[in-house]
Amino acid sequence: MSDPPVVAANMTPLSRRLFNPSLHGILSPMRAVLIFALFGLTLCDRDETATGYGAADRGWVLSELDGRTFAAHATLSFPAQGAVAGEGPCNRFSGTLAVPYPWFDIGQLMSTSRACPDANAETAYFSALQAMTEIEISGALLVLRNAEGREMVFTASD
Repeated sequence: MSDPPVVAANMTPLSRRLFNPSLHGILSPMRAVLIFALFGLTLCDRDETATGYGAADRGWVLSELDGRTFAAHATLSFPAQGAVAGEGPCNRFSGTLAVPYPWFDIGQLMSTSRACPDANAETAYFSALQAMTEIEISGALLVLRNAEGREMVFTASD
């Protein structure tokens, strides 16, 4: 003979029914755990990086760096979940972005190493890009910023 299910006196009538394993067709604690685990797995598929918040499938052109017009041509794109790529004034680059939106933290950047007639603009772009910690996407505008007050403003190129 099995022991009767333990039901706490302070449980509501609904929680008594949901977690009472002797009632068929009602959630047992094990069933509840499995359902919540499966529900959680479906949430894991969601892209929480910038690509999932409007940055994907667009090219972004740098228009301002720290409040001043950026005269050289530099781009940024998010070709896949967790990936970032683009072009500085001279060299192309790619890297990883593994933090959830609105945070921005580029992992190890890999870039080409072409000769650069505008080395100052190239250096300014890459150092600013790696210093950014936050991203905001609003329509055709993408803004990167950090706690020190630095800011990069990109506009959609399409």
